[in-house]
Amino acid sequence: MPILPSVVRRVNARRLSQIEHFRKYPVETQEKVLLEIVKTAASTEWGKKYEFSSVRSVEDFQSRVPVRNYEDYLPFIDRLIKGEKDITWPGEVRWFAKSSGTTSAKSKFIPISRESLWDCHYQAAKDILTIYAVNYPDTKLFSGKALTLGGSNKINQLNNKSIFGDLSALLIWNAPFYAELVRTPSQKIALIEDFEEKLDLITKATIRQNVTSFSGVPSWYLTLIKHVLAYTGKQNLLEVWPNLEVFFHGGISFTPYREIYRKLIPGDQMHYMETYNASEGFFGIQDVPSLPDMLLMLDYGIFYEFIPADESSAGSARPIPLSEVQRGVNYALVISTNGGLWRYMIGDTIIFTSTFPFRFLISGRTKHYINAFGEEVIIDNADKALETACKETGAVVNEYTAGPVYMGETSRGSHEWIIEFEKEPGDIEMFTDVLDTALKSVNSDYEAKRQKDINLVRPVVRPVPPGTFNRWLKSKNRLGGQNKIPRLSNSREFIEELYNFI
Repeated sequence: MPILPSVVRRVNARRLSQIEHFRKYPVETQEKVLLEIVKTAASTEWGKKYEFSSVRSVEDFQSRVPVRNYEDYLPFIDRLIKGEKDITWPGEVRWFAKSSGTTSAKSKFIPISRESLWDCHYQAAKDILTIYAVNYPDTKLFSGKALTLGGSNKINQLNNKSIFGDLSALLIWNAPFYAELVRTPSQKIALIEDFEEKLDLITKATIRQNVTSFSGVPSWYLTLIKHVLAYTGKQNLLEVWPNLEVFFHGGISFTPYREIYRKLIPGDQMHYMETYNASEGFFGIQDVPSLPDMLLMLDYGIFYEFIPADESSAGSARPIPLSEVQRGVNYALVISTNGGLWRYMIGDTIIFTSTFPFRFLISGRTKHYINAFGEEVIIDNADKALETACKETGAVVNEYTAGPVYMGETSRGSHEWIIEFEKEPGDIEMFTDVLDTALKSVNSDYEAKRQKDINLVRPVVRPVPPGTFNRWLKSKNRLGGQNKIPRLSNSREFIEELYNFI
Protein backbone atom coordinates (compact mmCIF):
# COMPACT_ATOMS: atom_id res chain seq x y z
CA MET A 1 0.00 0.00 0.00
CA PRO A 2 1.41 3.44 -0.86
CA ILE A 3 2.66 5.28 2.21
CA LEU A 4 1.18 8.71 1.46
CA PRO A 5 -2.50 7.68 1.24
CA SER A 6 -2.21 5.87 4.56
CA VAL A 7 -0.71 9.01 6.10
CA VAL A 8 -3.57 11.04 4.66
CA ARG A 9 -6.08 8.64 6.20
CA ARG A 10 -4.43 8.84 9.62
CA VAL A 11 -4.28 12.62 9.50
CA ASN A 12 -7.95 12.75 8.49
CA ALA A 13 -9.22 10.08 10.89
CA ARG A 14 -10.88 12.78 13.00
CA ARG A 15 -12.60 14.20 9.94
CA LEU A 16 -13.92 10.78 8.92
CA SER A 17 -15.36 10.45 12.41
CA GLN A 18 -17.10 13.82 12.01
CA ILE A 19 -18.61 12.80 8.68
CA GLU A 20 -19.86 9.59 10.24
CA HIS A 21 -21.37 11.64 13.06
CA PHE A 22 -23.48 13.85 10.79
CA ARG A 23 -24.59 10.78 8.83
CA LYS A 24 -26.01 9.37 12.07
CA TYR A 25 -27.28 12.65 13.51
CA PRO A 26 -28.20 14.81 10.50
CA VAL A 27 -31.04 16.84 12.02
CA GLU A 28 -29.07 17.63 15.16
CA THR A 29 -26.04 18.61 13.08
CA GLN A 30 -28.09 20.97 10.95
CA GLU A 31 -29.70 22.67 13.93
CA LYS A 32 -26.25 23.17 15.47
CA VAL A 33 -24.96 24.69 12.23
CA LEU A 34 -27.90 27.09 12.04
CA LEU A 35 -27.56 28.28 15.63
CA GLU A 36 -23.80 28.78 15.18
CA ILE A 37 -24.07 30.93 12.05
CA VAL A 38 -27.02 32.88 13.51
CA LYS A 39 -25.02 33.58 16.66
CA THR A 40 -22.02 34.70 14.60
CA ALA A 41 -24.16 37.14 12.62
CA ALA A 42 -26.21 38.44 15.58
CA SER A 43 -24.46 41.84 15.65
CA THR A 44 -24.86 42.50 11.92
CA GLU A 45 -27.55 44.68 10.37
CA TRP A 46 -29.54 41.58 9.47
CA GLY A 47 -28.92 39.99 12.85
CA LYS A 48 -30.40 43.00 14.61
CA LYS A 49 -33.30 43.35 12.19
CA TYR A 50 -34.38 39.73 12.62
CA GLU A 51 -33.34 39.45 16.28
CA PHE A 52 -30.81 36.68 15.76
CA SER A 53 -29.66 37.01 19.38
CA SER A 54 -32.92 35.44 20.57
CA VAL A 55 -33.14 32.66 17.98
CA ARG A 56 -33.18 29.37 19.86
CA SER A 57 -34.57 26.95 17.29
CA VAL A 58 -35.14 26.30 13.61
CA GLU A 59 -38.74 27.41 14.06
CA ASP A 60 -37.64 30.77 15.54
CA PHE A 61 -35.41 31.38 12.55
CA GLN A 62 -38.01 30.38 9.97
CA SER A 63 -40.69 32.57 11.52
CA ARG A 64 -38.53 35.72 11.28
CA VAL A 65 -36.51 35.59 8.09
CA PRO A 66 -38.19 35.70 4.66
CA VAL A 67 -37.08 33.62 1.66
CA ARG A 68 -35.19 35.64 -0.96
CA ASN A 69 -33.71 35.20 -4.43
CA TYR A 70 -30.74 37.01 -5.97
CA GLU A 71 -32.78 39.99 -7.11
CA ASP A 72 -34.01 40.48 -3.53
CA TYR A 73 -30.42 40.35 -2.28
CA LEU A 74 -28.99 42.70 -4.89
CA PRO A 75 -29.37 45.96 -2.88
CA PHE A 76 -27.44 44.41 0.02
CA ILE A 77 -24.77 42.95 -2.29
CA ASP A 78 -24.31 46.37 -3.90
CA ARG A 79 -23.61 47.80 -0.44
CA LEU A 80 -21.15 45.01 0.33
CA ILE A 81 -19.34 45.65 -2.95
CA LYS A 82 -18.97 49.31 -1.96
CA GLY A 83 -17.22 48.24 1.22
CA GLU A 84 -19.96 48.53 3.84
CA LYS A 85 -19.38 46.27 6.83
CA ASP A 86 -21.51 44.11 9.11
CA ILE A 87 -24.54 43.89 6.83
CA THR A 88 -25.37 40.18 6.46
CA TRP A 89 -22.12 38.77 7.88
CA PRO A 90 -19.59 40.20 10.35
CA GLY A 91 -16.84 42.44 9.02
CA GLU A 92 -16.02 43.44 5.48
CA VAL A 93 -16.54 41.06 2.56
CA ARG A 94 -13.94 41.76 -0.13
CA TRP A 95 -14.26 38.69 -2.37
CA PHE A 96 -17.13 38.11 -4.78
CA ALA A 97 -17.65 35.09 -7.03
CA LYS A 98 -18.89 36.25 -10.40
CA SER A 99 -21.39 33.94 -12.03
CA SER A 100 -23.30 34.52 -15.22
CA GLY A 101 -25.70 31.77 -14.14
CA THR A 102 -27.42 29.33 -16.46
CA THR A 103 -30.64 31.19 -17.13
CA SER A 104 -29.51 34.65 -18.22
CA ALA A 105 -26.43 36.55 -19.31
CA LYS A 106 -26.60 38.92 -16.35
CA SER A 107 -23.66 38.59 -13.97
CA LYS A 108 -24.25 37.74 -10.35
CA PHE A 109 -21.80 38.61 -7.58
CA ILE A 110 -21.94 36.18 -4.65
CA PRO A 111 -20.17 37.31 -1.46
CA ILE A 112 -17.39 35.00 -0.29
CA SER A 113 -16.45 35.36 3.37
CA ARG A 114 -13.31 33.92 4.91
CA GLU A 115 -15.47 31.36 6.72
CA SER A 116 -17.19 30.19 3.55
CA LEU A 117 -13.84 29.99 1.78
CA TRP A 118 -12.09 27.88 4.41
CA ASP A 119 -14.84 26.08 6.32
CA CYS A 120 -16.85 25.21 3.22
CA HIS A 121 -14.99 25.22 -0.12
CA TYR A 122 -11.51 24.25 1.06
CA GLN A 123 -12.86 21.79 3.63
CA ALA A 124 -14.83 20.13 0.84
CA ALA A 125 -11.66 19.79 -1.25
CA LYS A 126 -9.97 17.99 1.65
CA ASP A 127 -13.02 15.79 2.17
CA ILE A 128 -13.06 14.75 -1.49
CA LEU A 129 -9.48 13.52 -1.25
CA THR A 130 -10.11 11.82 2.08
CA ILE A 131 -13.20 9.97 0.83
CA TYR A 132 -11.44 8.99 -2.38
CA ALA A 133 -8.45 7.58 -0.49
CA VAL A 134 -10.78 5.50 1.70
CA ASN A 135 -12.64 4.16 -1.33
CA TYR A 136 -9.42 3.39 -3.24
CA PRO A 137 -6.77 2.45 -0.66
CA ASP A 138 -4.21 1.52 -3.33
CA THR A 139 -4.46 4.89 -5.05
CA LYS A 140 -1.35 6.57 -6.45
CA LEU A 141 -3.21 9.85 -6.70
CA PHE A 142 -0.88 11.60 -4.26
CA SER A 143 2.27 10.68 -6.17
CA GLY A 144 1.40 13.04 -9.03
CA LYS A 145 -0.13 16.38 -9.88
CA ALA A 146 -3.71 17.59 -9.95
CA LEU A 147 -4.44 19.38 -13.22
CA THR A 148 -6.41 22.57 -12.68
CA LEU A 149 -8.43 24.25 -15.40
CA GLY A 150 -9.37 27.45 -13.61
CA GLY A 151 -11.94 30.02 -14.56
CA SER A 152 -11.46 32.18 -17.60
CA ASN A 153 -11.90 35.30 -15.52
CA LYS A 154 -8.80 36.71 -13.91
CA ILE A 155 -8.93 38.31 -10.49
CA ASN A 156 -10.41 41.77 -11.02
CA GLN A 157 -10.97 44.90 -8.96
CA LEU A 158 -14.63 45.91 -8.79
CA ASN A 159 -13.46 49.04 -7.00
CA ASN A 160 -10.86 49.89 -4.38
CA LYS A 161 -12.81 47.83 -1.84
CA SER A 162 -13.81 44.64 -3.65
CA ILE A 163 -12.30 41.90 -5.83
CA PHE A 164 -14.12 39.42 -8.05
CA GLY A 165 -13.52 36.44 -10.30
CA ASP A 166 -14.86 32.98 -11.12
CA LEU A 167 -15.22 30.89 -7.98
CA SER A 168 -12.48 28.64 -9.34
CA ALA A 169 -10.25 31.68 -9.83
CA LEU A 170 -10.86 32.85 -6.25
CA LEU A 171 -10.09 29.38 -4.90
CA ILE A 172 -6.84 29.21 -6.88
CA TRP A 173 -5.84 32.74 -5.87
CA ASN A 174 -6.46 32.20 -2.15
CA ALA A 175 -5.16 28.63 -1.91
CA PRO A 176 -2.41 27.97 0.64
CA PHE A 177 1.18 27.99 -0.61
CA TYR A 178 1.51 24.21 -0.53
CA ALA A 179 -1.24 23.87 -3.16
CA GLU A 180 1.33 24.92 -5.77
CA LEU A 181 3.34 21.81 -4.90
CA VAL A 182 0.56 19.42 -5.93
CA ARG A 183 -1.23 21.47 -8.59
CA THR A 184 -0.44 22.08 -12.24
CA PRO A 185 -0.21 24.42 -14.10
CA SER A 186 1.10 27.40 -12.14
CA GLN A 187 -1.29 29.94 -10.69
CA LYS A 188 -0.16 32.44 -13.32
CA ILE A 189 -1.28 30.19 -16.17
CA ALA A 190 -4.42 28.95 -14.42
CA LEU A 191 -5.73 32.50 -14.03
CA ILE A 192 -5.18 33.66 -17.60
CA GLU A 193 -8.34 35.33 -18.87
CA ASP A 194 -8.22 34.26 -22.52
CA PHE A 195 -9.49 30.66 -22.56
CA GLU A 196 -7.89 29.68 -25.87
CA GLU A 197 -4.50 31.07 -24.85
CA LYS A 198 -4.83 29.21 -21.58
CA LEU A 199 -5.51 25.91 -23.39
CA ASP A 200 -2.22 26.27 -25.28
CA LEU A 201 -0.18 27.15 -22.20
CA ILE A 202 -1.74 24.43 -20.01
CA THR A 203 -1.07 21.82 -22.69
CA LYS A 204 2.58 22.80 -23.09
CA ALA A 205 3.11 23.04 -19.32
CA THR A 206 1.55 19.71 -18.36
CA ILE A 207 2.06 17.09 -21.08
CA ARG A 208 5.40 15.97 -19.60
CA GLN A 209 4.22 15.99 -16.01
CA ASN A 210 2.80 13.13 -13.97
CA VAL A 211 -0.87 14.14 -13.91
CA THR A 212 -2.94 11.77 -11.78
CA SER A 213 -6.20 13.72 -11.42
CA PHE A 214 -8.21 16.67 -12.59
CA SER A 215 -11.34 18.34 -11.32
CA GLY A 216 -13.92 20.70 -12.75
CA VAL A 217 -16.64 21.05 -15.35
CA PRO A 218 -16.84 18.11 -17.85
CA SER A 219 -17.51 20.25 -20.93
CA TRP A 220 -14.47 22.47 -20.46
CA TYR A 221 -12.17 19.56 -19.64
CA LEU A 222 -13.39 17.82 -22.78
CA THR A 223 -12.23 20.86 -24.76
CA LEU A 224 -8.84 20.68 -23.02
CA ILE A 225 -8.52 16.92 -23.60
CA LYS A 226 -9.16 17.30 -27.31
CA HIS A 227 -6.62 20.12 -27.46
CA VAL A 228 -4.00 17.98 -25.67
CA LEU A 229 -4.57 15.02 -27.99
CA ALA A 230 -4.41 17.23 -31.11
CA TYR A 231 -1.17 18.82 -29.89
CA THR A 232 0.52 15.53 -28.94
CA GLY A 233 -0.86 13.40 -31.77
CA LYS A 234 -1.90 10.73 -29.24
CA GLN A 235 -5.04 8.61 -29.58
CA ASN A 236 -6.15 8.70 -25.95
CA LEU A 237 -5.28 10.57 -22.78
CA LEU A 238 -3.54 7.65 -21.05
CA GLU A 239 -0.85 7.85 -23.71
CA VAL A 240 -0.12 11.35 -22.43
CA TRP A 241 -0.71 10.80 -18.70
CA PRO A 242 -0.44 7.03 -18.03
CA ASN A 243 -1.06 7.43 -14.28
CA LEU A 244 -4.25 9.46 -14.62
CA GLU A 245 -6.84 7.81 -12.38
CA VAL A 246 -9.68 10.15 -11.37
CA PHE A 247 -11.84 13.02 -12.56
CA PHE A 248 -13.61 14.92 -9.78
CA HIS A 249 -16.40 16.49 -11.81
CA GLY A 250 -19.28 18.85 -11.13
CA GLY A 251 -21.08 21.93 -12.37
CA ILE A 252 -23.20 20.13 -14.98
CA SER A 253 -24.52 16.62 -15.50
CA PHE A 254 -21.85 14.11 -16.51
CA THR A 255 -24.39 11.87 -18.27
CA PRO A 256 -24.07 13.37 -21.79
CA TYR A 257 -20.27 13.16 -21.58
CA ARG A 258 -19.77 9.71 -20.08
CA GLU A 259 -19.30 7.79 -23.34
CA ILE A 260 -16.96 10.42 -24.79
CA TYR A 261 -14.73 10.22 -21.71
CA ARG A 262 -14.70 6.42 -21.85
CA LYS A 263 -13.38 6.58 -25.40
CA LEU A 264 -10.80 9.27 -24.70
CA ILE A 265 -9.65 7.64 -21.44
CA PRO A 266 -10.03 3.87 -22.08
CA GLY A 267 -9.59 1.05 -19.60
CA ASP A 268 -10.65 0.39 -16.05
CA GLN A 269 -8.14 2.49 -14.14
CA MET A 270 -10.10 5.75 -14.53
CA HIS A 271 -12.55 6.70 -11.78
CA TYR A 272 -15.20 9.40 -11.80
CA MET A 273 -16.41 11.11 -8.64
CA GLU A 274 -19.22 13.65 -8.76
CA THR A 275 -19.34 16.75 -6.60
CA TYR A 276 -21.90 19.50 -6.20
CA ASN A 277 -20.56 22.97 -5.61
CA ALA A 278 -21.61 26.45 -6.62
CA SER A 279 -20.53 30.01 -5.92
CA GLU A 280 -22.91 29.99 -2.95
CA GLY A 281 -21.41 26.92 -1.30
CA PHE A 282 -20.32 23.30 -1.54
CA PHE A 283 -23.17 20.86 -1.02
CA GLY A 284 -22.49 17.26 -1.96
CA ILE A 285 -19.89 14.55 -2.59
CA GLN A 286 -20.33 11.13 -4.21
CA ASP A 287 -19.06 9.03 -1.32
CA VAL A 288 -20.02 5.56 -2.63
CA PRO A 289 -18.49 4.80 -6.06
CA SER A 290 -21.17 2.27 -7.00
CA LEU A 291 -24.01 4.72 -6.36
CA PRO A 292 -24.81 7.68 -8.61
CA ASP A 293 -26.09 9.91 -5.82
CA MET A 294 -24.18 12.23 -3.48
CA LEU A 295 -23.97 12.61 0.27
CA LEU A 296 -25.37 15.93 1.48
CA MET A 297 -22.54 17.57 3.44
CA LEU A 298 -24.15 18.90 6.59
CA ASP A 299 -21.37 20.63 8.53
CA TYR A 300 -19.89 23.19 6.11
CA GLY A 301 -21.64 26.15 7.71
CA ILE A 302 -24.73 25.76 5.51
CA PHE A 303 -28.26 25.25 6.78
CA TYR A 304 -30.60 23.64 4.24
CA GLU A 305 -34.30 24.05 3.59
CA PHE A 306 -36.41 22.71 0.75
CA ILE A 307 -39.49 23.76 -1.22
CA PRO A 308 -41.31 21.30 -3.52
CA ALA A 309 -40.23 22.53 -6.95
CA ASP A 310 -43.77 22.80 -8.27
CA GLU A 311 -44.51 25.27 -5.44
CA SER A 312 -41.24 27.24 -5.62
CA SER A 313 -42.70 30.11 -7.67
CA ALA A 314 -45.48 30.69 -5.15
CA GLY A 315 -44.72 33.41 -2.62
CA SER A 316 -46.60 31.56 0.10
CA ALA A 317 -44.64 28.30 -0.24
CA ARG A 318 -43.24 27.10 3.10
CA PRO A 319 -39.68 25.77 3.06
CA ILE A 320 -39.21 22.63 5.13
CA PRO A 321 -36.10 21.52 7.04
CA LEU A 322 -34.18 18.34 6.42
CA SER A 323 -36.26 16.39 8.95
CA GLU A 324 -39.39 16.70 6.75
CA VAL A 325 -38.08 15.85 3.28
CA GLN A 326 -39.23 12.75 1.41
CA ARG A 327 -37.54 10.59 -1.16
CA GLY A 328 -38.48 11.07 -4.80
CA VAL A 329 -39.79 14.64 -4.46
CA ASN A 330 -38.24 17.36 -6.63
CA TYR A 331 -37.14 20.12 -4.22
CA ALA A 332 -35.90 23.66 -4.81
CA LEU A 333 -32.91 24.34 -2.58
CA VAL A 334 -32.94 27.14 0.03
CA ILE A 335 -29.73 27.87 1.95
CA SER A 336 -28.46 29.97 4.84
CA THR A 337 -24.68 30.19 4.90
CA ASN A 338 -21.51 31.35 6.60
CA GLY A 339 -21.12 33.71 3.65
CA GLY A 340 -24.07 35.81 4.81
CA LEU A 341 -26.84 34.41 2.62
CA TRP A 342 -30.06 33.89 4.58
CA ARG A 343 -32.89 31.70 3.28
CA TYR A 344 -31.53 32.22 -0.21
CA MET A 345 -33.10 30.36 -3.17
CA ILE A 346 -30.10 29.21 -5.15
CA GLY A 347 -32.19 28.15 -8.16
CA ASP A 348 -31.16 24.47 -8.18
CA THR A 349 -33.41 21.48 -7.64
CA ILE A 350 -32.54 18.11 -6.12
CA ILE A 351 -34.25 14.78 -5.47
CA PHE A 352 -33.45 12.73 -2.37
CA THR A 353 -32.71 9.07 -2.99
CA SER A 354 -32.11 8.27 0.69
CA THR A 355 -32.92 9.94 3.99
CA PHE A 356 -30.58 7.96 6.25
CA PRO A 357 -28.04 9.08 5.36
CA PHE A 358 -29.25 11.97 3.20
CA ARG A 359 -28.23 11.29 -0.39
CA PHE A 360 -29.54 13.07 -3.46
CA LEU A 361 -29.34 13.64 -7.19
CA ILE A 362 -29.27 17.03 -8.89
CA SER A 363 -32.43 17.27 -10.97
CA GLY A 364 -32.06 20.69 -12.60
CA ARG A 365 -32.86 24.34 -12.12
CA THR A 366 -35.99 26.09 -10.94
CA LYS A 367 -35.72 28.29 -14.04
CA HIS A 368 -34.12 25.73 -16.32
CA TYR A 369 -36.92 23.59 -17.67
CA ILE A 370 -39.52 23.36 -20.42
CA ASN A 371 -43.08 23.76 -19.25
CA ALA A 372 -44.74 25.62 -22.12
CA PHE A 373 -47.55 23.06 -22.33
CA GLY A 374 -47.70 21.65 -18.79
CA GLU A 375 -45.09 18.98 -19.52
CA GLU A 376 -42.57 20.07 -16.83
CA VAL A 377 -39.46 18.60 -18.46
CA ILE A 378 -36.39 19.11 -16.27
CA ILE A 379 -32.71 18.57 -17.02
CA ASP A 380 -32.66 15.19 -15.32
CA ASN A 381 -35.39 14.00 -17.74
CA ALA A 382 -33.49 15.38 -20.73
CA ASP A 383 -30.19 13.79 -19.74
CA LYS A 384 -31.77 10.38 -19.18
CA ALA A 385 -33.65 10.48 -22.48
CA LEU A 386 -30.52 11.50 -24.39
CA GLU A 387 -28.56 8.72 -22.73
CA THR A 388 -31.14 6.19 -23.93
CA ALA A 389 -31.23 7.64 -27.45
CA CYS A 390 -27.43 7.52 -27.69
CA LYS A 391 -27.27 3.96 -26.38
CA GLU A 392 -29.83 2.69 -28.88
CA THR A 393 -28.46 4.52 -31.93
CA GLY A 394 -24.72 4.56 -31.25
CA ALA A 395 -24.66 8.36 -31.15
CA VAL A 396 -22.54 10.46 -28.81
CA VAL A 397 -23.78 13.91 -27.75
CA ASN A 398 -21.31 16.69 -27.06
CA GLU A 399 -23.60 19.64 -26.25
CA TYR A 400 -27.30 20.42 -26.53
CA THR A 401 -30.00 22.94 -25.78
CA ALA A 402 -33.77 22.57 -26.13
CA GLY A 403 -36.83 24.77 -26.00
CA PRO A 404 -40.49 24.93 -27.00
CA VAL A 405 -42.03 25.36 -30.43
CA TYR A 406 -45.14 27.33 -29.66
CA MET A 407 -48.57 26.54 -30.98
CA GLY A 408 -49.77 28.52 -33.98
CA GLU A 409 -53.20 29.06 -35.38
CA THR A 410 -53.05 25.80 -37.30
CA SER A 411 -50.06 24.10 -35.66
CA ARG A 412 -49.56 22.26 -32.40
CA GLY A 413 -46.75 22.63 -29.92
CA SER A 414 -43.47 20.75 -29.89
CA HIS A 415 -39.94 20.75 -28.53
CA GLU A 416 -36.90 21.68 -30.57
CA TRP A 417 -33.48 20.24 -29.77
CA ILE A 418 -30.26 21.69 -31.14
CA ILE A 419 -27.58 19.05 -30.66
CA GLU A 420 -23.86 19.06 -31.33
CA PHE A 421 -22.90 15.42 -31.80
CA GLU A 422 -19.48 13.96 -31.17
CA LYS A 423 -20.76 11.06 -33.24
CA GLU A 424 -23.96 11.56 -35.23
CA PRO A 425 -26.55 8.77 -35.32
CA GLY A 426 -26.85 6.92 -38.60
CA ASP A 427 -30.55 7.77 -38.67
CA ILE A 428 -31.53 11.10 -37.10
CA GLU A 429 -35.23 10.21 -37.35
CA MET A 430 -34.70 7.04 -35.34
CA PHE A 431 -32.71 9.05 -32.77
CA THR A 432 -35.62 11.50 -32.50
CA ASP A 433 -38.15 8.70 -32.02
CA VAL A 434 -36.07 7.06 -29.28
CA LEU A 435 -35.55 10.42 -27.55
CA ASP A 436 -39.30 11.08 -27.65
CA THR A 437 -40.16 7.62 -26.31
CA ALA A 438 -37.55 7.87 -23.55
CA LEU A 439 -38.92 11.24 -22.44
CA LYS A 440 -42.37 9.70 -22.18
CA SER A 441 -40.98 6.93 -19.99
CA VAL A 442 -39.32 9.29 -17.50
CA ASN A 443 -41.93 12.07 -17.41
CA SER A 444 -45.62 11.25 -17.13
CA ASP A 445 -46.64 14.87 -17.78
CA TYR A 446 -44.76 14.83 -21.08
CA GLU A 447 -46.30 11.47 -21.92
CA ALA A 448 -49.79 12.84 -21.23
CA LYS A 449 -49.24 15.93 -23.35
CA ARG A 450 -47.89 13.78 -26.21
CA GLN A 451 -50.92 11.47 -26.10
CA LYS A 452 -52.23 11.09 -29.67
CA ASP A 453 -50.38 14.28 -30.69
CA ILE A 454 -53.31 16.29 -29.35
CA ASN A 455 -51.20 18.84 -27.43
CA LEU A 456 -47.58 18.15 -28.29
CA VAL A 457 -46.30 16.60 -31.49
CA ARG A 458 -43.04 14.74 -32.07
CA PRO A 459 -39.93 16.81 -31.21
CA VAL A 460 -37.56 18.22 -33.81
CA VAL A 461 -33.83 17.44 -33.56
CA ARG A 462 -31.42 19.71 -35.46
CA PRO A 463 -27.73 18.70 -35.56
CA VAL A 464 -25.13 21.49 -35.72
CA PRO A 465 -21.43 21.30 -36.69
CA PRO A 466 -18.76 20.44 -34.10
CA GLY A 467 -17.60 23.43 -32.10
CA THR A 468 -20.79 25.43 -32.63
CA PHE A 469 -21.62 25.86 -28.95
CA ASN A 470 -18.09 26.93 -28.01
CA ARG A 471 -18.03 29.46 -30.84
CA TRP A 472 -21.42 30.74 -29.72
CA LEU A 473 -20.20 31.19 -26.14
CA LYS A 474 -17.05 32.88 -27.40
CA SER A 475 -19.16 35.36 -29.39
CA LYS A 476 -20.91 36.24 -26.10
CA ASN A 477 -17.55 36.51 -24.26
CA ARG A 478 -18.56 33.55 -22.10
CA LEU A 479 -16.03 30.94 -23.18
CA GLY A 480 -14.53 29.01 -20.27
CA GLY A 481 -14.87 29.30 -16.52
CA GLN A 482 -18.22 28.56 -14.92
CA ASN A 483 -20.21 29.49 -18.01
CA LYS A 484 -22.48 26.65 -19.05
CA ILE A 485 -24.62 25.76 -22.01
CA PRO A 486 -28.27 26.53 -21.13
CA ARG A 487 -29.69 23.01 -21.47
CA LEU A 488 -33.40 23.80 -21.31
CA SER A 489 -35.38 26.99 -21.59
CA ASN A 490 -39.07 27.71 -21.31
CA SER A 491 -38.66 30.27 -24.08
CA ARG A 492 -37.00 30.24 -27.50
CA GLU A 493 -34.36 32.74 -26.44
CA PHE A 494 -31.33 30.48 -26.73
CA ILE A 495 -32.54 28.62 -29.81
CA GLU A 496 -33.15 31.87 -31.67
CA GLU A 497 -29.75 33.17 -30.55
CA LEU A 498 -28.12 30.05 -31.95
CA TYR A 499 -30.03 30.33 -35.22
CA ASN A 500 -28.89 33.93 -35.64
CA PHE A 501 -25.32 32.98 -34.77
CA ILE A 502 -25.18 30.02 -37.16
